[in-house]
Amino acid sequence: MFNVLDLKISRPGLWFPTIWIYLVPFANQVDYWQSVNFWIGLFFVTFPLNYLVYGLNDYNDIDADAVNDRKGNFLFGAKASKSQLSGVLTKITILTSVFIIAFTFISGLKMFFLLLFMAVVNILYNFKPFRIKERPPFEILIQVGYVVTVFFSTELNNLDALPWQTLVYLSLFAFQAHIAGEIMDIEPDLAAGKRTTATLIGRKNSKLLMLLILVCESVLVWYWFQDIVLASFLGLFSAFMVLDIFVIFKGRAYTLPEMKLFGYLINLSALASMLWVLYCGKLLMV
Repeated sequence: MFNVLDLKISRPGLWFPTIWIYLVPFANQVDYWQSVNFWIGLFFVTFPLNYLVYGLNDYNDIDADAVNDRKGNFLFGAKASKSQLSGVLTKITILTSVFIIAFTFISGLKMFFLLLFMAVVNILYNFKPFRIKERPPFEILIQVGYVVTVFFSTELNNLDALPWQTLVYLSLFAFQAHIAGEIMDIEPDLAAGKRTTATLIGRKNSKLLMLLILVCESVLVWYWFQDIVLASFLGLFSAFMVLDIFVIFKGRAYTLPEMKLFGYLINLSALASMLWVLYCGKLLMV
């Protein structure tokens, strides 16, 4: 039933946010890799969850994706026609339902409502009359839904709840990641008549907003968690954004090779930060 196109739709190059957030609660755990639930949950937040998120997105963004040069690969997602996406909703419904039933059986009714909330948020984000994805700035704020992955992780694996400060940081992480995607998609979104925060305020202002969030992340990580390593990494990222805005790219759009390079570098940095967060556990110490 599922094929290579479905894998592309799930955007493996953008799996890192859900994986990263899923792993955060395990920072103070030992031998968690020996748990079957851990591996089932980790698999769910890769293909199945991202197939739900990006499949609904692609189904409702055919016109914008058709003129988006960065689409059509495993890094940034598929470039599919209406006929190619005709069976996507059915596949998403079947796959999501299977996992909802399985996880409800494992963890109980609370898990059912948690996963149902995930699905509803994505429906509200993509479908009319709500279609929050085109209601700036709410399309950024609703990215807080990614943080639900933390609650999924703790519920499935019987872990302690995270401090509210950690949830705030993860929300900022989700906002920043979404804005980065909007910045790269300004031209195709404008061509398709799609409204986003980036198309409304422009490239430079969007980068400045992303820079502000990065600086907030760095300061909060340093102040709340005393994690100098992660705070320094975010600080270096912020410094690069300053160079990007005022020296290197300024108002110029990124080329496709540049966007691909950024995509690979972001995945490498995400992997490194995952390992660090699991090793030091400071995001759980307040």
